[in-house]
Amino acid sequence: MAAKNSQSFTFEENWEEKKRRAQEIVKRLINHYQREKLLIGDPYKTLIHCIISQRMRDEVTNKVWEMLFKKYKNIENIANTSVEEMQEFLRNNGVGLWKTKGKWIVQTSQIILREFRGKVPDKIEELMKLPGIGRKCANIVLAYGFGKQTIPVDTHVNRISKRLGLAPPTVAPEKVEEYLKKLIPEDLWIYVNHAMVDHGKSICRPIGPKCHECFFQDLCPYKNNLIKKEHIK
Repeated sequence: MAAKNSQSFTFEENWEEKKRRAQEIVKRLINHYQREKLLIGDPYKTLIHCIISQRMRDEVTNKVWEMLFKKYKNIENIANTSVEEMQEFLRNNGVGLWKTKGKWIVQTSQIILREFRGKVPDKIEELMKLPGIGRKCANIVLAYGFGKQTIPVDTHVNRISKRLGLAPPTVAPEKVEEYLKKLIPEDLWIYVNHAMVDHGKSICRPIGPKCHECFFQDLCPYKNNLIKKEHIK
């Protein structure tokens, strides 16, 4: 059987071949980027971490996130904090988009208390109704907060999936998620985000990827010029 929407790919490969290649890619990723702990373990803290992290470096996100919960302790205190105070806290600690994120953090906390009795919802549709929570963040909460098998598609997952030819190079991130879920066994989904993020930071970088150091050279259509940089959106 031909690959689904095969006209959107830049090279020929039937679906079964793509599926076998995808599973070998994930196996190598997991072996190379092992983590003892994948969960933050608290859906609410995971959600707040995701809001802060948007367009932020990990080291700044982690520092501010820890400071926020040291200062405000829990969802009740955060929900009762004024938007202006939260914005000032974020601004003083070097968070970009601090006005928007401060509003999202307080409003989202209030909604969770009011409408969900203080418990973060575990359905993607309900999560995406919360201020500041798009599909990527919703999937991060499900994966790292609840331990559910899903695949958050951030900029690294999007780029690497397309370079490896696991999704057509011009599709939207939600379509990348669909392709990956069809190609990869469900019990491995939760690993895909963290492993591809690690790979994207260390090897498959947005600018100047270290293809000569990569352990996917035999599996990568981007390395073999079957996918060009200008193809990828």
